[in-house]
Amino acid sequence: METLVFGAGSLGSLVGGLLAREHDVTLVGREDHVAAIRESGLRLEDSTDDGALEVETPTTTWPTATTDGRNREADLAIVAVKAFDTGAAADALATGSFDAVLSLQNGLGNEERLADRLEAPVLAGTATYGALLREPGCVACTGLGELALGARAGGESPVADRIGAAFAAAGLEATVATDMPRRLWEKAAVNAGINAVTALTATENGAVLETPANDVARAATRETARVARDCDVRVSNREALAAMERVAEQTAANTSSMRQDVLAGRRTEIDAINGYIAARADERGLEVPTNRTLTALVRAWERGRGLR
Repeated sequence: METLVFGAGSLGSLVGGLLAREHDVTLVGREDHVAAIRESGLRLEDSTDDGALEVETPTTTWPTATTDGRNREADLAIVAVKAFDTGAAADALATGSFDAVLSLQNGLGNEERLADRLEAPVLAGTATYGALLREPGCVACTGLGELALGARAGGESPVADRIGAAFAAAGLEATVATDMPRRLWEKAAVNAGINAVTALTATENGAVLETPANDVARAATRETARVARDCDVRVSNREALAAMERVAEQTAANTSSMRQDVLAGRRTEIDAINGYIAARADERGLEVPTNRTLTALVRAWERGRGLR
């Protein structure tokens, strides 16, 4: 399967590097990362506690690497850019030809933006692998997870079945799911409870399991589940809270992606997570004070640093 990974950051590089053991892969990334891969290949490391990646690491794979994702052709394009770059990714991909496009991004609304611009079928996906780009040309798996993919509106998808089989052939844990809307909203509930809280408090994910952060995280998670249900996606408060606290426990020592952005002085994905939830709540006349407050605080930090 010829695959283009648009957005070879930490997760995109990990997924692309693992796929490159079995398939033809092209990574689209930043200039320093691309240059390192061209010179020495992509180095994969297993930083899980028990070597759970089941790959002899460190190992090196040799995907093609480029900074230009325009005018490309492949069986599959995986979009792994930050949510605020989805529009630019769609514009670049629209100059090429793909049989299918799969979003492996944080937040909500990415699939719709891609589908509005692209002719290829757009699939929804979630990834629970932990990944860290240690340096240009080197990515570490920091937590074993799985990929779930399927039709963005839910239901069966022969295209997703083919992609899932190709992922499995490369050793990736992949589930072809018929309930992607629920999975996307549940993931959003997890992120809503963990990301902004840890970014604002400079703490690891495990902090949301303890007071006083736990109260804020649980409130944001419950609000997200309520908005999901109003959008006709069945996510109970109990399921959302259990998922949030399970992820926080499993990744207790990890640094959330939003905190990583704050530490690096980068724009965050607040608009696609807590901000998206607040916007949908406004449309429906729902009160989500915790998500609204977290959104305002992170946006204030971004404005203070000239990032928005």
